Amino acid sequence: MNKQPRTLFLASAIALAIATTSNGLFAATASQEVTNARQETQIWTTYALSPYLRANDLKVSVENGKATLTGNVAEDVNKDLAGEIALGVKGITEVDNRIVVDADYQPAKPGSERSFGDAIDDASITAAIKSKLMWGKSTDGMSTNVDTKYGRVTLRGTAQSAAERDLAGRIAMNTNGVVAVDNQIKVNAMQPTMSESGKAMADEAGADVSDSWITTKVKSTLLYSSNVSGSAIEVTTNKGVVSLSGRVKNGAEHDLAIELAQNVRGVKSVQSKALVF
Repeated sequence: MNKQPRTLFLASAIALAIATTSNGLFAATASQEVTNARQETQIWTTYALSPYLRANDLKVSVENGKATLTGNVAEDVNKDLAGEIALGVKGITEVDNRIVVDADYQPAKPGSERSFGDAIDDASITAAIKSKLMWGKSTDGMSTNVDTKYGRVTLRGTAQSAAERDLAGRIAMNTNGVVAVDNQIKVNAMQPTMSESGKAMADEAGADVSDSWITTKVKSTLLYSSNVSGSAIEVTTNKGVVSLSGRVKNGAEHDLAIELAQNVRGVKSVQSKALVF
């Protein structure tokens, strides 16, 4: 007499179990697809940012922790680098490296539109140059526009003197990643305003500029510079007097490090006896 209700209950329970299992499987599948996409994006982005891999036609697909790499490179070292990068991504347990090494392979030449990696490099160069100009004693008051494309920098704006203009050009040229500088800054020898004169006097006296700020800006300037081993040079500041220590390659690098440090706003003098080559 109770068979039908029991049958209905059993059927309902089975249907509920199937639905619950299906929802769980769907959620797990969706979650895995998101993970696959995230890992693919992370690997591809690293390739795009790498100067050794960005120009190559590389493709990445990930499924359940296994990354499959395809495309072409000119050297074995680039294929190995691509594999190591993929294997270094969290969650990747296996790499199927199908990249073809072809000594005659020619990466595509830059087109009218920059690649993602090129755009990031150019933006970094622009930011570094703007920062160094802003920190400089003779360049922080300049009206300067910095534009970078494929490492080629164009400077526009005005300067108080030809010396300021030339200094801005040297600062730009000595920045990591810069291959050429088109210095279009015009000299406009107008008298500085009272506020500008007051600011210059304060900078000259070292007022309002802390030693820690100076140390940070000198270190950053050296690290941004292409012809100085910034990471090998120690910087300390005491009452505006900067001390440089460490080892550089030659006299030219020694003199450039001193010049870059001296140009930072707030620096009264630079001591370099401990900077040897």
